[in-house]
Amino acid sequence: MVKNPIVTTVDFERDGVRHGHLRLPYSHDASAWGSVMIPISQIKAGDGPTVLLSGGNHGDEYEGPIALVKLARRLKTKDVAGRVIIVPAMNTPAFDAGRRLSPLDGGNLNRAFPGRPDGTATQKIADYFSTVLIPMADFVLDIHSGGKSLEFLPFAAVHRHDDAALEERCRAAMAAFGAPYSAVLREMDPAGLYDTAVEAQGKVFVTTELGGGGTARPESIAIAERGVANVLRHAGVLSGKIKSAPTAPLDMTDPQGFVIADAGGLLEPCVGLGDRLKKGDVVARVWNVTHPEHAPVSYRAGIDGLLAGRHFPSKVAAGDCIAVIAQETPIT
Repeated sequence: MVKNPIVTTVDFERDGVRHGHLRLPYSHDASAWGSVMIPISQIKAGDGPTVLLSGGNHGDEYEGPIALVKLARRLKTKDVAGRVIIVPAMNTPAFDAGRRLSPLDGGNLNRAFPGRPDGTATQKIADYFSTVLIPMADFVLDIHSGGKSLEFLPFAAVHRHDDAALEERCRAAMAAFGAPYSAVLREMDPAGLYDTAVEAQGKVFVTTELGGGGTARPESIAIAERGVANVLRHAGVLSGKIKSAPTAPLDMTDPQGFVIADAGGLLEPCVGLGDRLKKGDVVARVWNVTHPEHAPVSYRAGIDGLLAGRHFPSKVAAGDCIAVIAQETPIT
């Protein structure tokens, strides 16, 4: 059996505050015996639940890394009952490059699970999470935003599950997070997702989309920081009351809610994030600037709902997701 080559400088069984790295051997032109150094922190105090917190699954999403590096610096053993494992930039090669995908192998970490111990660098990272970190966890929170190509209303999310009891536990953790919106998702293609790997092991999983455009804003960082603390309190690792905030339910399980471009050009958004739409309303137009005599291609809402996500750059290509429309329905 092939063993994952990643080693850690953190002793997961030892109490205290530990800051270190997951060290992935990686030979390249500038360093023949080099390593990818993935930052990891652990705060452990006695027995109790384990919460695994991750950001930077995609390297151009920043609310998670900011909130988690601040937490790693602030959290002390006297604050916790159990264990908090923090990986602020799980896809460190992509994070260092400011890219969604890893520059080492072009891999999308959030499509590489469960990974391979003898695969590419991205697959090895996924395998380490699948075989070492996820099995230790009781709760997993993975913080995302839209990156450079998308922008979202700030929401926490869970998935539909065949396991009703697991889904209920995930929903309770999502409610505790307390984002302005709470969404139930059905992924267009769940194969290879970190989410899928965590849920397959029966762990409570919550994810987020907290903004986008390849930047972070004070309000989205504040949502991430409050939500992380709330999940830790919900898990019983931190004491104190959950700092609740109003949250609106969203249902993002209808495939007709995803508006996909079939022509490239210049995007003219016709509605803003949070605007309500009726089926058939024009969401956006795509113009052919080199041929202004051509009429634009209009893209319409396939369902009633509100605009929960949109393409961020003003230029689009065929196949790009232009808009995500969510239904405003109670989460049942």
